[in-house]
Amino acid sequence: MSLIDVHTLIDGGQRAEQVAETLVGFLDQATERLDLALYDIRLPGAVGDRVADALRAAHERGVVIRLAYNHESRRDAPVPPPPRTRPELIEALPFDTRGLAGMPDLMHHKYVVRDGAAVWTGSANWSLDSWTREENLFAIVVSPQLARAFVGNFEELWSERYIESTGDVTPDPVDVGGIPVRPWFCPGHGPALSHRIAAAIGAARQRVRIASPVITAGPIIGTLAQEVSERTLDLAGVVDATQLRQVFDQWRGNPSSAWKAPLLERILTEGRFSGKRSAPYRPGSVHDFMHAKVTVADDTLFLGSFNLSRSGEMNAENMLEIEDAALAARIAGWIDELIGRYPDPVGTR
Repeated sequence: MSLIDVHTLIDGGQRAEQVAETLVGFLDQATERLDLALYDIRLPGAVGDRVADALRAAHERGVVIRLAYNHESRRDAPVPPPPRTRPELIEALPFDTRGLAGMPDLMHHKYVVRDGAAVWTGSANWSLDSWTREENLFAIVVSPQLARAFVGNFEELWSERYIESTGDVTPDPVDVGGIPVRPWFCPGHGPALSHRIAAAIGAARQRVRIASPVITAGPIIGTLAQEVSERTLDLAGVVDATQLRQVFDQWRGNPSSAWKAPLLERILTEGRFSGKRSAPYRPGSVHDFMHAKVTVADDTLFLGSFNLSRSGEMNAENMLEIEDAALAARIAGWIDELIGRYPDPVGTR
């Protein structure tokens, strides 16, 4: 395995057991510590037993484990509504756990730090639907320097208990086998991250590819609208059409966001964007969202838990900025495959 190993998931493209075995292989290498920050944990049946057994085995061999998870608080419903992790099941595990509440935002991370030397992160929650019915990415990066940044973020989460004062770890670049990688954390650097992605899009000269459930961050909308108007860039992307229609419905009742609607409509209609028509969120229904969160701008890619959204700026999120031509080309090709898989234009009404 390389020092940066990125995995892509598609709806119906892999079994949950395959993802679980990759995860268990990562967990089984722990000898000292595992720090887990996980938004959604719902793994019933044999797959969940396999992952839970790996965590219990690590605990029994002396690995110190801490698990932070999203704990629901009263809030206006985001798009889509948050999942319902069952705290009683998490807290029954034989190691330290801590539910973190946002007011009104989410503890939206999906990362694990192993022995302060390796990181598992990305857009995939720990749920059967995330692993089998959604488009997602996750990355395994072996780098003590990068892991140090994630440990710093985890210590913020663990000590603060509320997410509003977290995400302040400075996004300094680290060298991972000759590849520059910059870790970003929200909410502390949420607005700066949106501007960073927008700047990368604006500086691109060859191609931009985007996979994001929604696009609502102002700096990114503004930059995309300019690129669509100038028509000098190979720009394409895929979104979750169902969720984006819900966003437009919300905007129509919110004067402070109304300016975004005509710009995004132009981006979606004049740019080469398509949408997955996922099932509307309902408790207990299948969750088959287009859930990947990745932007490719020439040879730079951003991947992690961060939607290109205003709410993402305020959630507890993370993103890796990676400068690598080969990986950027591979992920851009994967996004093109998704556009072909879901070729329908995105309706806004």
